[in-house]
Amino acid sequence: MADLGDLIGGTYRIRGLLGEGGTAKVYLAEQKENGQLHAIKEISAKKAERAGMLAEIRLKEKLYHPALPHVWEAFEEKGAIYIVMDYVEGIDLGTFLRRNGAVTQDQAVEWMKQLCKALTYLHGFQPPVIYRDMKPSNIVLQKDGRIKLIDFGAICQKERHGKAVPSLGTPGYAAPEQYGRHPRSDVRTDVYGLGMTFYFMLTGQDPGKPPHEIRKIREWNPTLSRTLEKIVCKCTRKQPWRRFPTCADLLKALEGYDANKERG
Repeated sequence: MADLGDLIGGTYRIRGLLGEGGTAKVYLAEQKENGQLHAIKEISAKKAERAGMLAEIRLKEKLYHPALPHVWEAFEEKGAIYIVMDYVEGIDLGTFLRRNGAVTQDQAVEWMKQLCKALTYLHGFQPPVIYRDMKPSNIVLQKDGRIKLIDFGAICQKERHGKAVPSLGTPGYAAPEQYGRHPRSDVRTDVYGLGMTFYFMLTGQDPGKPPHEIRKIREWNPTLSRTLEKIVCKCTRKQPWRRFPTCADLLKALEGYDANKERG
């Protein structure tokens, strides 16, 4: 496994540790030829094979979208697999909301539109790519005002016969169908996670904290939009068929929100 100062792949110098999880570490690395910074995910080759991550790695290399970090290459070295990605500078939305509380409705809607477009892109693959772990801590706010969706450790691609690989997710943001003896995921699973994320943006209340239940947003703040309350409620229905069918449908609803009309 890599240490500070190591040169991996013949070109990437490890500069620091960005994060660490149960199966992987993410390093900050500098490309020696041009000084460009990258985030490099390190996974034990044996663990990656057991967890079916090799297919996930090949899938990530196909993704090209402004709201998604690009995967430049993947290689195996000394018993580990390294995935070289864009290094995304900024603060994660979860940290931002915990520090600053709710954002304005217009700002929340703008961020939600960007997320809807990113997920619509993922869902447009055949079969669809399901993100499965939508939450504020997986969203980075960049200095230019745009957002990036990071941490693709839970993504899966629905098999053509309709079943999905076993689901993952975060309590408070994961949809009900991601739990139980026969967990399932589809595009509406991501709609649910978006709804919970939107809820945190608008209210400043984190649904990821126990008891992982939410109230209507206007119970927290009566000045919030009735239209946005209906959108949040529809996203977070327990039954998938009662939610927006796709993120594209959710985007249309958000584009129909008129702040000036509601203020009038």
